[in-house]
Amino acid sequence: MHAVLPLQETALAALHAAMPAGMLLTEEADVERYSRDWTGDHHGRPVAVARPRSVEEVSLLMRCCHEHRIHVVPQGGLTGLVGAAVPSYPGGEVVVSLERMNKVRSVHAIDFAMVVEAGCILEEAKRQAEAVDCILPITFGAQGSCRLGGNVATNAGGFNVLRYGMTRDLVLGLEVVLTDGRIWNGLRTLRKDNRGYDLKQLFIGSEGTLGIITAVSLKLFPRPTQIETALVGLDSVEDAMALYALARRECSDLLSAFELILRGGIEIAINARADLEDPLSEVYPVYVLLEASAGGRVDLRALIEDFLAGAGQWVRDGVIASNRTQGERLWLLREMMVEAQGRGGRYLRTDVSVPISSIAAFVSDSLTALAAAHPAALVVTYGHVGDGNLHMNVVPPEGMAASEMDRLFHAAETIIFDAIDRHGGSISAEHGIGRVKQRAYLDRADPLTLELAGRIKDAFDPLHLLSAGRILPLRDV
Repeated sequence: MHAVLPLQETALAALHAAMPAGMLLTEEADVERYSRDWTGDHHGRPVAVARPRSVEEVSLLMRCCHEHRIHVVPQGGLTGLVGAAVPSYPGGEVVVSLERMNKVRSVHAIDFAMVVEAGCILEEAKRQAEAVDCILPITFGAQGSCRLGGNVATNAGGFNVLRYGMTRDLVLGLEVVLTDGRIWNGLRTLRKDNRGYDLKQLFIGSEGTLGIITAVSLKLFPRPTQIETALVGLDSVEDAMALYALARRECSDLLSAFELILRGGIEIAINARADLEDPLSEVYPVYVLLEASAGGRVDLRALIEDFLAGAGQWVRDGVIASNRTQGERLWLLREMMVEAQGRGGRYLRTDVSVPISSIAAFVSDSLTALAAAHPAALVVTYGHVGDGNLHMNVVPPEGMAASEMDRLFHAAETIIFDAIDRHGGSISAEHGIGRVKQRAYLDRADPLTLELAGRIKDAFDPLHLLSAGRILPLRDV
């Protein structure tokens, strides 16, 4: 084991004395998997890992940590990308893993709602919703390993934000353990509840800095009986945006995804898997992967065919999946692009948003500046057009030294963020701030925003024991 400071020894002894048997892990081999997130870029060894099985055990843990001034960081599936869940406090942190609190407590088909514990894997929750002919529409590549508490704490986005909104829009209620161990029970399934402040909204997107989410009630929707998926090739991002505007009008609220992919992303995907082929007969600079879904008596296939037939001035070629298997193959292009873009090594991830009307100009400005400054780097550009969210990721040339890579990433991020500022956008659309984007966030936030955020942090966590140094800077109290 790593060296343990005297203060940590005292704290660990107190935790061991207070916690139920088997709840606390301290051995090196046991805590290692809680020390690194999905990116592999962020690493920090926990002082200990607590694995509570109930909200009462989380409450007990937090009372003990509050009493002994022990710093804590909650963890879900460790699929975040901004370092928020990895231990980092200089004096050491106890990880609170919610992995054993993984039950679906209830599913209500008539209420179109479900209640799940924070450690429930998203994919499992989606399966149980489907078992009662409903859908939980939160959807992204990590759904087989991410946990719903983390999805809520980071206000996760994904493919279906265009139709269903961010995770924030799907949360009906929360159960939260506060930093002093008290349990706030706001776990309701009411659609309308206008009794004063909507406190749950403070915890959604707070990245574990205000309380530990232990359960969540979520909106469900009728399960579609029809899903149509299409991939089309276009000459420019401007044409893709014109197509999007038409799709919103022609497909109405049935449009559930509209993904922009520049050619480089398609090439990465087909090069990564031998069984993936170029989706169209010719190569195009820009592609759009779109999906619509419906139930009832709507002839969705005819709707999509008519829409694309009327978009000939922009669409150069395209394919509509003839069944769900073919539709999943089209989505595999999108998923493989994300999985393979780093070539197994480090790369710069960005997660930005601009007004939808500014997407084409932002992409042009950023790519032009990046090509001029760093012509050897590969820029992979894709995103969720319907909500203005783009990922412009920079892959270094093969064989680049680590020090050069750091300089490239810093310079490229500066170019992208400067373009974001010019177009009135955000440096974080769905991944959050954590530690990775803290400096960029603080440099851009106005003083009053930071003052109000600090007051909220002080109100919920006056000792700054929860996820210290995430979003807001470390502060001695």
